[in-house]
Amino acid sequence: MTAGIVLQVAQTLLALLLAPLLIGWVNICRAWLQGRSAPPLLQPYYSLRKLFHKDATLAHEASPLFRFAPYMIFACMVLAAAIVPSLVNDLPFSPAADVIALVGLFALARVFQALAAMDIGTAFGSLGARREMLIAFLAEPALLMVFFTASLISQSTELPHIVERLAHQEFAIYPSLAFAAVAFWMVSTAENARVPVDNPTTHLELTMIHEAMILEYSARHLALIEWAVALKLYTYSVLGIALFLPWGIAAAGDYTSLPLALAALVVKLLLGGAALALLETINAKMRLFRAPEFLGTAFLLGVLGMLTHFLLEP
Repeated sequence: MTAGIVLQVAQTLLALLLAPLLIGWVNICRAWLQGRSAPPLLQPYYSLRKLFHKDATLAHEASPLFRFAPYMIFACMVLAAAIVPSLVNDLPFSPAADVIALVGLFALARVFQALAAMDIGTAFGSLGARREMLIAFLAEPALLMVFFTASLISQSTELPHIVERLAHQEFAIYPSLAFAAVAFWMVSTAENARVPVDNPTTHLELTMIHEAMILEYSARHLALIEWAVALKLYTYSVLGIALFLPWGIAAAGDYTSLPLALAALVVKLLLGGAALALLETINAKMRLFRAPEFLGTAFLLGVLGMLTHFLLEP
């Protein structure tokens, strides 16, 4: 039990450390692909440190909700990163690693962010909150369809059981997971405010979604939100690994495989970050009113994955 608690804490700390590095790696790859000078790999850490050392400026109309929201959003993302198996399976938090509860955590963080954006009463905050809720309304059902496909294969909605079924038992090819993987990528880009649904580097009022909700934040509050954004991208990355590329995650009690599991995780994150940068380079941001079509396609692919499981797989 003690070893499990230590590994649980280590996995959580690893997520806190690797999340900004993943953002830095994606930014470097995107700069290389676009022929620009790449920023330092540790630039996200430098930005967080600078923000934590600044004094926060709050609007006079800000309520306690506005001050509390960054801490709540950060706590939700830390908990989500803690319950997704990235290094070893069956940790003390494993009973909480239910895919439906995970969707609920993401939704809880989103609700607090939208409420905080509307709390000040600015046009940009309300605009971003409405757009964020539109994206969430379409993305969450598609994400649930992806999870249900994996759950039907493993006969469980708990991530450790899904990883155990897909990685540590008899090898099998599941065509349904191919549809689910494409749907998961589409949902992941929308949930993480990445191209083609959103652009995390823009501040144009006609196109921004996530950035519009955090314009009023500064100092430690903005640092917590930026760190939570990095944690969310990291969590979606390790979640995709757990669902579709679980090979390398150590089995329950197999602590000798931890170095190999850590190496496999780092390699997968490096390849995934490079792939994300490539897709963002070759794609352009779509119009906001095309986002429903994009996420509707993701939902249909998730449903196709479920139907393929029922029709073609034993």
